[in-house]
Amino acid sequence: MVKFTRRSFLQASGVAAAGLASPVGMPALLRSAQAQSGPVKLGCLFSSSGTMANLEGRLNYVVKMAADEINAKGGVNGRTLDVLVSDPASDWPLYAQTAKQMLQQEKVSALFGCWTSVSRKTVLPVVEQEKGLLYYPLHFEGDENSKNVVYVNSPPASSVLPAVDYLMSEEGVSAKRFFMLGSDYVWPRTINKQLKGYWKSKGIPESAWKEEYVPFGFSNFQTLVNQIRAFADQGGGQPVVVLTVVGNSIPDFMREFANQGILATDIPVLGLDMVEADLEGLDTSKLVGHLNCWAYLQNAKGPANEAFLKNWAGYVTAKNVPFKGDVSIDPMVSAYDSVHLWAMAAQKAGSFEVPEVSKAFAGLSFDCPSGYKIAMTGENNYVSRGVFIGSVNDKQGFDILWQSKDTPKPVPFSPYG
Repeated sequence: MVKFTRRSFLQASGVAAAGLASPVGMPALLRSAQAQSGPVKLGCLFSSSGTMANLEGRLNYVVKMAADEINAKGGVNGRTLDVLVSDPASDWPLYAQTAKQMLQQEKVSALFGCWTSVSRKTVLPVVEQEKGLLYYPLHFEGDENSKNVVYVNSPPASSVLPAVDYLMSEEGVSAKRFFMLGSDYVWPRTINKQLKGYWKSKGIPESAWKEEYVPFGFSNFQTLVNQIRAFADQGGGQPVVVLTVVGNSIPDFMREFANQGILATDIPVLGLDMVEADLEGLDTSKLVGHLNCWAYLQNAKGPANEAFLKNWAGYVTAKNVPFKGDVSIDPMVSAYDSVHLWAMAAQKAGSFEVPEVSKAFAGLSFDCPSGYKIAMTGENNYVSRGVFIGSVNDKQGFDILWQSKDTPKPVPFSPYG
């Protein structure tokens, strides 16, 4: 596993980088033969430094774990997989520059990467121009459908809207008023735009919501939590917070919410990007009842999840992975699914060329650790996923409040935005 850092990403890995490239003096014919028979390169675009490091860093390792599983069974089309790891350092332009280097110089067969939508948006023109293939493992705002991106997670119709419907129902909290707080970039702003359109379609007046945005890495939420208190005190029905801050801002917000003594029974928080890893180090006894929604939760039942959690714990120990072996999050599972879906497509196609691999997407299915059989069609590059709504428990995890009966058909473009 080769790692590209901020300082080295522009340099070809060459002989010095674990022998990934052929020796300079090797005749062209032999180099070509090796390219057809040597390891197949896969590239990771996940940060291990910066504001996204605690979350994205895990995904580098789980991609390698999935590749190791596939290699142990003989690889793909008779060839093993070699994972190249980068560190875009939570710096959006660096994702694009690293992607270009991996596609042009390292000739990776597929990229697995990005967390924020802004990082994906910077990589998108690169993979389209270079005719590459990016597997994107995060649920996101939708409104995009590139033939060069596989959208492994859920658009809002399959995730956000079911969670908001739950909050608005009697089964939930009969929510009537909504304070939207997000990081200042495309995903939160687009999600909130779609939500406002959705609420309008339900006859909810504009006076029932308020929205605020903070910079990436923002940590001092005292004033904003006071604003939420004031919003709740205005009356007019049950208030909730729709939280779309990302990275380190999530635990910082939840910590301030708890410090001010606000309980989920007072003002529930729906953390759309909140995962189990965000709860590490927090006293979640003060956060019990706050919600999230994802296509996977660690408490998902079934043998597929049991096997995944056991394998991850073993991998963390065996490889000295600098993350906890007893914590698993949706984007880890989605990245894991991504590698297996790519391998299945390449095996079906009998090729590693992007056009042939893409043609093989229709009809693919995989037993996800979530317990759902996820699937692709020839209609678009979206993956059908189930959806969970989780509730924070006192053990730094989420109990499952609700889950979909099946895997809803993805709706790439929202009618509400």
